[in-house]
Amino acid sequence: MPTTVPALLTDAAGAAFHRGTVERRDLGPHDVAIDIAFAGICHSDIHQAREEWGGAIFPMVPGHEIAGTVSAVGSEVERYAVGDRVGVGCFVDSCRECEYCLAGEEQFCLKGNVGTYNARGYDGEVTYGGYSTAVVVDERYVLRIPDGIELDVAAPLLCAGITTYSPLRHWGAGPGKRVAVVGLGGLGHMAVQLAHAMGAEVTVISRTRSKEEDGRRLGADHYVATSEEGALKALRNTFDLIINTVSADVDIDRLARTLRVGGSLVYVGAPSERQSFAVFSLIGGRRSVAGSNIGGIRETQEMLDFCGEHGIGAVVERIGADDVTAAYDRVVDGGARYRYVIDTATIPA
Repeated sequence: MPTTVPALLTDAAGAAFHRGTVERRDLGPHDVAIDIAFAGICHSDIHQAREEWGGAIFPMVPGHEIAGTVSAVGSEVERYAVGDRVGVGCFVDSCRECEYCLAGEEQFCLKGNVGTYNARGYDGEVTYGGYSTAVVVDERYVLRIPDGIELDVAAPLLCAGITTYSPLRHWGAGPGKRVAVVGLGGLGHMAVQLAHAMGAEVTVISRTRSKEEDGRRLGADHYVATSEEGALKALRNTFDLIINTVSADVDIDRLARTLRVGGSLVYVGAPSERQSFAVFSLIGGRRSVAGSNIGGIRETQEMLDFCGEHGIGAVVERIGADDVTAAYDRVVDGGARYRYVIDTATIPA
């Protein structure tokens, strides 16, 4: 029989969260049951819970930054045992047959991967996410959390960590490369730590200097405030790679001109409005504007291991179940420093 577990639900776009329950499926042969300890609040949770991206399924239990411990395993599970420290990221299934799944890039599954929440599995059942006390996931989509990372700071790595790690790796961040990170928020503070650990020279580009101390403590070599006249003009032809983590509109032309010949401006933030630029900003330096998604399971595990080796974790503030609705507003207003994580022990009534 399915198991009923406590959860935080929202019943309509923008509605406050309330305590309730959801059902988790029976443990299948390849399934792992996880007692969730912490669930990070991602800005995409907010977009979906407020139906800003469309296609919302209510009632909704958000959460795709999940960290906890294994409580039970199916009869054919080989990768995990009870007591293992594990995580679950943005998807919990994929077709496992297309060229991208076979290449370990399930995020690009041609059939469409199954989101951890606000999605329907291939069996038609709605998925419910990590704002709950337990979840059942196929072992192929479960990640091992290194012992050196505490579960609360590990949870945001399952989205914010891999979202920034993947483009840094793909575009070759490392020694001798100059990397700029636009925005020092939930994504940006991870990008700075990761790029620094990879050996790149890192610059934070932010609107003001209010986060400069944080940026330098996280590993930034330089900090630039765009509100200061001429700040970006002084950086022309500087960067090999720019990771844009903000969800607001930016001046692509001004940013593109700070790239060296052959440099790339990569979006990981998701503005709601169309973005535009003058082609000559790119043609003049063989520059590129690109986008990057999360990573596949293999790369996500690589990221977690990298963070374990380098002592990297998210900067988090633990909150309780009663604080989630207000936390959404603080994230939107830019008040998070830098990721809220829900202590799921506070969810049961």
